[in-house]
Amino acid sequence: MKVGFVSLGCTKNLVVTEEVIGMFKQNGYEIVNDEKKAEIIVINTCGFIESAKQEAIDTIFEMAESKKHKCKYLIVIGCLVQRYKEELVKLIPEVDLFISIREYDKMWEKISKLIGEKSSNICKLDFENRVITTGESYAYLKIAEGCSNNCTYCAIPYIQGKYISRPKEEIIDEAKRLARKGIKELIVIAQDTTKYGIDIYGKPALAELLTELCKIEGVNWIRFLYAYPETITDELIQVVKKEDKICKYFDMPIQHISNKVLKRMNRKSDKESIEKVIAKIRKEIPNVILRTTLIVGFPGETEEDFDELYEFAKKTKFDKLGAFMYSKEDRNTSS
Repeated sequence: MKVGFVSLGCTKNLVVTEEVIGMFKQNGYEIVNDEKKAEIIVINTCGFIESAKQEAIDTIFEMAESKKHKCKYLIVIGCLVQRYKEELVKLIPEVDLFISIREYDKMWEKISKLIGEKSSNICKLDFENRVITTGESYAYLKIAEGCSNNCTYCAIPYIQGKYISRPKEEIIDEAKRLARKGIKELIVIAQDTTKYGIDIYGKPALAELLTELCKIEGVNWIRFLYAYPETITDELIQVVKKEDKICKYFDMPIQHISNKVLKRMNRKSDKESIEKVIAKIRKEIPNVILRTTLIVGFPGETEEDFDELYEFAKKTKFDKLGAFMYSKEDRNTSS
């Protein structure tokens, strides 16, 4: 049977989609890029903010139209399902199978049962069979799942669960496999890369991991997303400075600069520490590129708070900056 995929949301979601593609491919299915040719369509959804949820719903209904033609099975997975599975089952009967994140360990068992085939040995998501969809030159390398920061505006910990680092040996193994496939650039990703290792090694271990990745033959460029200011260590700055393979780039989501707002957001850094780490990075790496994201309109934000943020952004002159309106999110997860 021919299978088509739609991957929505973040790059971490894309990695999951690539692993699911690998699962189907290892079981003898043909992967197609045109949903009109697909007998099975798999949609990996995002459920982070309202606009992402709406995009996911629209995409599900759009793909459901394919069931009037060649598509026999419509499967929906991902964050939206994790948050609203019970509601989705009732509201969208056109979908044949919803699989939440907590059910990924039984994904192939559920799919096999739906399609009416005997389950094979490929029964779990596996980086060894992952199919890269980003071309021949670069790939994303996920080093952790979930998040334990519990920022008050964010639903990710309630969707994805607590922060769980992957063992360093497993990450290096995957990176070497990618290099053997011809991948030249690794983009290291997690909800918060700078917290990597704290849960399993008792300390931040991103600097150590990046140093090991730089030793892999065939890998020419490495960048990492996202670097939270409170865990950007002196060791990490020095590794970025000294290693030629690491791009001189920090993507640092600070969200705000007012201490009052940061406290209500349950952020772990304050204005003084943010300014200090930015100054340190720029001193040690003069040619560094800094990117950040900001949230405006957070509950309780005053004009004074906004003006403080505006003046800070104007003074700091980030190379790249994204500003987003606050979006109120519930913390519901139905499974």
